[in-house]
Parts: sequence; C-alpha cells; structure tokens
Amino acid sequence: MAKTTVAIVGRPNVGKSTLFNRLVGGRRAIVEGEPNVTRDRIYGESEWTGRKFNVIDTGGIVLHDQDKIKNQIKYQAELAMEEADVILFVVDARDGLTGVDEEIAQLLYRTNKEVILVVNKVEDFSHQEEISWEFYSLGFGDPIPISAEHGKNTGELLDVLVSKLPEVETVEEDSDQIKVAVIGKPNAGKSSLINYLLGQERVIVSDMPGTTRDAVDTLIEWKENKFNFIDTAGLRRKSRVKEDIEYYSNLRALRSIDRADAVLMMIDAEKGVTDQDKKIAGYAHDEGKAMVIAVNKWDLMDKNSKTMQNYTDEVYFQLKFLNYVPVTYISALTGERIEELLSLVEFVVDQSNLRIKTGILNEVISEAVQLREPPSRKGKRLKIYYGSQVGIKPPTFVFFVNDPNLMHFAYQRYLENVLREAFGYVGNPMLFKLKQRN
Repeated sequence: MAKTTVAIVGRPNVGKSTLFNRLVGGRRAIVEGEPNVTRDRIYGESEWTGRKFNVIDTGGIVLHDQDKIKNQIKYQAELAMEEADVILFVVDARDGLTGVDEEIAQLLYRTNKEVILVVNKVEDFSHQEEISWEFYSLGFGDPIPISAEHGKNTGELLDVLVSKLPEVETVEEDSDQIKVAVIGKPNAGKSSLINYLLGQERVIVSDMPGTTRDAVDTLIEWKENKFNFIDTAGLRRKSRVKEDIEYYSNLRALRSIDRADAVLMMIDAEKGVTDQDKKIAGYAHDEGKAMVIAVNKWDLMDKNSKTMQNYTDEVYFQLKFLNYVPVTYISALTGERIEELLSLVEFVVDQSNLRIKTGILNEVISEAVQLREPPSRKGKRLKIYYGSQVGIKPPTFVFFVNDPNLMHFAYQRYLENVLREAFGYVGNPMLFKLKQRN
C-alpha cells in the first residue's frame, strides 16, 4: 500500500536533519553545525500509532541568493513540498522569528498543503506559551515546541502529525492480477520490456536515461494470467541527477514497490551490478517482496558455454543478500526468454503465498537440529522448542526458544537454508522471529 508523505522544511541549521533522524529512528541524514549540509532530499520511513508514512529531509532554504547550490537546494525543497501530504515547517527557538522564516511561510501558503509549525531547540518547556508566541504571526496555528536532539515533546508532535495525515485511498484492483514493479537503473530496458509484452509503444522508449517520469500501470494477459506491470522511472545515483524532476520518480518508484506483489529487477548485462542496483534491490528485500532478477541485453554479449554461469555467480557475489532470488537472461528488444521470465514471476508470487503446516515444519526443524547442534554461550545451549509459520508475503516464522540471545546469525542462516531446501520459498525473503518460552 502506498504511504503518505511528510516533508521537513525550513531555513538552514534549524535542526531539520536532527528531527528527520529522530522520526525515522536512525542517523540517515548528515547532521553538522554548518548550514547547507543537506543538499538533496533524503527519504526515510516512520511509524506512529500503527500509521506508516514516508519522511523527506530537505536542505535549508535560502531566498534571494544567487549562489547556484543554494538555489538548487531551494528548488529541491519546493519539489518536496509539492510531493508531500503534510509539511513540517521547522523554526529555531534560540534565534526567534526571522525574516527568512516569514518568507518561507509565504512559499508554504502557496502550496495549499497542511502545515505544522515546529519550534525546535527548546530547552525549557515550563513556559511554552512564552516560547511560541512570536511564531503565531506566521499563521499556521499553534506552534509545537520540541527538542529534536533530546527527543522532548516529539511524541506530541507525532500525535498531531498523524491526526493530519490524509487517509490513503484504496484503489479497487482485480485480485487475480499479479502486480509487478519493474525497477532498475535508467536505460536498463524496463520500458522496452513492457513495449515488447504489449506489442505496441505504450511507454516511451529512448536511449536517454530517465525518460520514464511516473509509474505507469500496464495490464497484460498471458496464458490466462493477468499481470499488472508497473514501469517505474530508473533510479539514479543522486550525485548524477541532472534534472530535478527525477526526484519525484525516486519516491514514486518506492511507492510502486510498496503496492507490488513481486519486483522485477532489471540489470544491464553490459554494465553489470552497480552500487545503485544494490540499493534498489535492498529496498525491495527489506519490504519483503518476491523478486526476480532479469539480466537484459543478453543478445549483445559475447558468450561461450560458461558465460551465463559465470555471470550468475558474479550477480550473487555482488548481491549476497539476494542468493534466494532466481536470475534469468533476456532481451527485451528481441523477446528472448520473455516467456521464461513471466513463468518465474508467477512462480515466485505463488511461493510468497506458500504455507507450511506446523507439524511438518517442526519435523524438518527437529531433523535439522539433530544434524547440526545449536550454538551455546557460557555453557548455556540454545533450545528450539517448536516453530510455526505466522505469515506470508513475506513468509514469516516464529520460533519459541529458551533464550533468543543464543541464536547466532550463522545458525539462523542454516535454518533458513534448511527450510528453503525443504519447501522452496524461491525468490522470497524469509522473516524469523524469536520468542522466549520458559
């Protein structure tokens, strides 16, 4: 399901990135005492009272400055405002109201978006009204005082924020459709694949990377199966982005992954796996999506009897965390192995819905424990009493043990491999949860 989006904006050095890190629960943004550290928009996910939403961190807005970088930062922030459902406008309690704050407020008026005024760097919350009174003139209602650095009053901020998030519209879709997000770097051949499947130029194909701006849904019927291919814009390294509009595409690609049943990751055979491919695949993996890797433009490669196996080995070496994902080799231009690709997508989606009976699961686990003794620490050995599958998409298992801290990651990986060998789960990440039982 697509998530709502919150943008954090304000002038430089008011603590936007600190608030961002507080909301997403980690140090995703760079935080320094110098202004203009954050230049590009940084995306993260937050959750409060069961409501998930995307958060965009932006650089400090500086108006009426001819500096090229500062103008670029300002434009990026404006794009974030337009993309957002709710905007957090951050000001500095120590500096008080400034002229730049008032000018940014004028920009925010024109967005017609829900704006929450956040007064950051508050040290004493005993006189909140005195702290906030001068900021009422900005016209955004009651300011919310916080200390993002120390986490004070951020819970109240989140309560207000969640109350103002719009409900996500649920689009009625054919339940028989297999929704497939097509992802990858620009110019990997995503649009060419869909055009081949359609037999017509539904989406624009160009040698220039970054042609596809939005996610485009394309319904295709194949062997009585319905596929809804979501062609996303190519995700590029931020340092190489020339056109600001591509930042829209990044967030929309993530939203496409959110609502997909499976992810088709396309790799350019001539360029191989890149760092950006790893990031894209990592997001899909973390979201628990079924996945197929398609190496495109295979018709352009010089090949011998070992080329395909060597290439597969290299893909798994570069994407170690995706060793469960099948790899196929295609040509979107000529149609080579396209039917095999569709069969693989259908198969990994079926695998994502696979459920194992508790009795059978525990027979396999018991045998695995006998073949390889669980780890121990300080004379205490891990005991696995029983396990149960509690979810699908992704396949999720709960194991009841004597002490979860005794489960070494290597032994958990061993159990995962045992389950894959016994039941499959091809193309799907597996989620393990450990619960202590006395």
